[in-house]
Amino acid sequence: MRTFALLLVTLVVGLLVRMVPLGLPPFVVKYGGSMLWALMIYWIVSAVLARWSLLPVALISGAIAATVEFFKLYHAPWLDAFRLTLPGILVLGRHFSLWDILAYWIAICLGAFVDGILRPVER
Repeated sequence: MRTFALLLVTLVVGLLVRMVPLGLPPFVVKYGGSMLWALMIYWIVSAVLARWSLLPVALISGAIAATVEFFKLYHAPWLDAFRLTLPGILVLGRHFSLWDILAYWIAICLGAFVDGILRPVER
């Protein structure tokens, strides 16, 4: 339940950063949104693999985020058309960037750190 709450908060904040004109610097909008997207992926994987340790959860999350980023290099008419829609922009994005992958990994590491603090200690 805790992970689901963190997922919802991350989702809402990410949408606010990217979609609402808050007067934030473009750098914050671009990379803050990217980091929150990757953090959302982390919370999803953490919820699905709740019994797994943090390192595999973080590695799988990073692999998913990087795969989605590299998928931006593949172009097909139907896929490019989907990428122009709001769901396509939010889920897949449009432009490939190695800097985004770095932002993803930073966010996932921060998420794993917070997750480690919040997870109950097993005895």
